[in-house]
Amino acid sequence: MKRISVDIGGTFSDCFFVWDDIYVESKALTTHHNLALGFNEALDLACDRAGVSRQQALKEVDSVRYATTLGTNALIEGVGPRVGVLVTHGFEDTIHLSRGRGYGEGLDPLKQGDMADAQRPEPLVPRHLVRSVKERIDSIGTVLVPLMYEDVRQQVRELVDNGAEAIVVALTNATENADHEERILEIILEEYPAHELGAIPVLLSSQVSGRKGEYIRAMSTVVDAFLHQTMFHALNQLSSNLRESGYDKPMLVIHNSGGMAQPNSTDALQTIHSGPIAGVGGAQHLSETTGLGNVVSMDMGGTSFDIGLVPEGGIKHYDFQPTIGRWMVSAPMIHLNTLGAGGGSIASYDRIHGAIKIGPESAGSDPGPACYDRGGLRPTVTDADLVLGYLDPENYANGYIPLNKKRAAYAIEEAFSDELDLEAIQVAKIIKRTVDEEMAIGIEKELRTRGGLVEDYTMLAYGGNGPLHACGIASRAGISKILFPPFASVFSALGAGNMKPLHIHERSAYIVLYDALERSLYNDYDAINNYIEELEQKGAEDLVRQGYDRDSVKYRLEMDMRYGNQLVTTAVAFDINRVKGTGAVLHLIKTFSDIFGDRYGEGTQAPEAGVRVQTVRVASYIDGDVVQFESLDSSGTRRIEPVAVAERTIHFTDEEDPVNTPIYDTMSLKSHYVINGPALVTTESTTYLVEPGWRLEPTPQGAVWLLKDPTNTTDVTTKLQFQGA
Repeated sequence: MKRISVDIGGTFSDCFFVWDDIYVESKALTTHHNLALGFNEALDLACDRAGVSRQQALKEVDSVRYATTLGTNALIEGVGPRVGVLVTHGFEDTIHLSRGRGYGEGLDPLKQGDMADAQRPEPLVPRHLVRSVKERIDSIGTVLVPLMYEDVRQQVRELVDNGAEAIVVALTNATENADHEERILEIILEEYPAHELGAIPVLLSSQVSGRKGEYIRAMSTVVDAFLHQTMFHALNQLSSNLRESGYDKPMLVIHNSGGMAQPNSTDALQTIHSGPIAGVGGAQHLSETTGLGNVVSMDMGGTSFDIGLVPEGGIKHYDFQPTIGRWMVSAPMIHLNTLGAGGGSIASYDRIHGAIKIGPESAGSDPGPACYDRGGLRPTVTDADLVLGYLDPENYANGYIPLNKKRAAYAIEEAFSDELDLEAIQVAKIIKRTVDEEMAIGIEKELRTRGGLVEDYTMLAYGGNGPLHACGIASRAGISKILFPPFASVFSALGAGNMKPLHIHERSAYIVLYDALERSLYNDYDAINNYIEELEQKGAEDLVRQGYDRDSVKYRLEMDMRYGNQLVTTAVAFDINRVKGTGAVLHLIKTFSDIFGDRYGEGTQAPEAGVRVQTVRVASYIDGDVVQFESLDSSGTRRIEPVAVAERTIHFTDEEDPVNTPIYDTMSLKSHYVINGPALVTTESTTYLVEPGWRLEPTPQGAVWLLKDPTNTTDVTTKLQFQGA
């Protein structure tokens, strides 16, 4: 297997390079003005370590996979074209009313409750760019009012004359009958042939989302159109860069549904959060292949902190109606909770609460934290880590980025001297403690709202800054086991390398598998099987269009299910693809019951309220080669303590005085060693902070365990004394 996977984040571009049996990781600063430059730098470094040229690598690899946060950043910054929308007559205000809840979507609960200061986000679609057409289809797809073609032509002309640079068609009940939307597309192309319409994309809501709900379906298509231009040019730029270097295959783009596809089969909406979700995919694969059990993944990079859950068995949590930025959309997206707290997150003083606040604003990669010495003036989490002694100024990022400790201390003092009568080190402690507590609260909240117990989960920590903060986060969250997977600093890129070509299609459906009032089971098997066949056909067409053999396509049936009128809806994956008879219906109900009981506790099931299906979903995919993880079990290993290579004074948040702490290098991460905290282990890609009361145990496979050890006792057969380097 020969493969290149790149995750372009807000601060670093991470590369995971597979060249037969050689696995290589590398990093470069993200170049926001031209992503291809950072991409090339990271790839060149990886190729150099593998002993091949970039041209040879791109000529022989089977694929190049690309995950990015570019779409997320464009939405936050509000950078996009003017979008015009065609809706059904009478629904002109649907988007701007936003169900009466638009002021609070995308905000934390505290701000949602601040009604006096409620403000709606700046709309992506100006009101004057919304036009209505005379037509109507009812909730079961019957045409009530035929489409009036001349009316459509007039409304389209007005949108174009008013400067629309993208056109969205979002008609009522188009999920049940898309004929009118498809006919409008034909009319637009008749009125404005491709050579006249130019680069104005036309998007149909029925093709973007198969779920009912006029507002969220329209908003999903609007967001897709708003990001279309940015993603189109960025992906073309990257594709051109690859072709110039000799790569002649289509580039593959990671989707937030947990799969990937070629750019011509990718909607811009599907790229939102694709990098962090690739990490969740890697966590799922690791859990399934090693028997790790319940996992809460923690990806702390330079810009954000991403939390994902993978319960035992690998069933992922989906967001049914995720909020992207400030807008609710309808898309099958793997659930991810993102906090604005990464290494580059800026620390500031909140005068209202009299406390230090972390993020969400980030210093990014340009100019970066103050300690980068590239013009950054505001203190960040990385600056605090440097002042506390956790980072080696000469060997940060393998010496790629020299750090200026004096600049970091000066930035902290300048930012907080007017509000806090404390030295830089004391303020840095507060910053470290605050960011750890915020992340711990995020993990606890995520587990509790998803029906998990903290003590049942292992924290899987990765990302460049994860090893520095894992102990502090886990201690505050009540987690006693932390695992750093192999290639932890580029684990999201590794996860991208394991993704499958996959498309998910879904449609709303009202199916009562068990009617509590009638005490009867569902028996309209043809209806539900027709839904499944329709969705399988769409998935197969997507994959065949990209050059895959139809006979190689596999399908996974999923349904969103709930008990009666409960608000809790659970995504359930099944091992059957057709419903044939009473036995199959009972199998669907039992599978739902088992998953619900595992997630929320046995006995919480309520079949007496009835069992309903809200959505039918089919994942169509192609199996392929993946990076294999070996067993992580190292029990019974006789361990010794390695020889420290140096010693440094370090400040821990829970210790009043500084602590002389042994420093270890990469050689100490061999499987026969154990390191008791306090300690630091520096590698070329990250730094492991082993806080007091914890111990570090490497595994033969390259993973590293951090285990809570209140008594600080281990089964150590030999203890070697510190020797200065």
